Amino acid sequence: MTIASASPTRPAQSRQGVLADALVRRGALTNTLLVLAGTAFTALLAQVQIPLWPVPITGQTLAVVLVGATLGTWRGTASMALYLVAGVLGAPIFTGWSHGLDASVLPSFGFVIGFIPAAALVGWLSERRWDRRPLLSIAGFGLASAVPFVFGLPWLAAALAHFGLPHDFGAVMDAGFTPFIVGGIVKWAIAAAALPLAWKALASLRN
Repeated sequence: MTIASASPTRPAQSRQGVLADALVRRGALTNTLLVLAGTAFTALLAQVQIPLWPVPITGQTLAVVLVGATLGTWRGTASMALYLVAGVLGAPIFTGWSHGLDASVLPSFGFVIGFIPAAALVGWLSERRWDRRPLLSIAGFGLASAVPFVFGLPWLAAALAHFGLPHDFGAVMDAGFTPFIVGGIVKWAIAAAALPLAWKALASLRN
């Protein structure tokens, strides 16, 4: 009896874990639409860019952490996986409306791969209510924002080596990390502020 009575409680708790579940009723159709919306939002912010080579500055990272935090672990991960797969298969959703296998060999593609675990991490943390408290939100979004670099910088180093360009530690950091510090901090701050404020606004509306 103890096991049977405890098991229905867990889904009820998880449904309240992220912002999407507080706003809409969970279901197969709703989940599908949310995943598609997350992919579309990322594709839209991918077009907000400052052109640089080999890695442009874009709004993608902001989209990734917001989608992951809002949708939770599996839906956020699914949105980013769909973004990657759809873009490689030909949907014009990468930066500059690029797409296809050619885009997958660009020096910046490692960051797109990193979007998937970044969304998973921030979604997992948000399911544990890190997105509701300012300090935890700052920490959680900071960690998630760093994840794409874990994948992107090694990929960038390999791509630079392939093109016969300098690919030592300093060259890779100059190309794929240093130009993103200021913008990354701004996007981090926006995301870390947006989710606690959204939860606070939702609580006010309910009251």
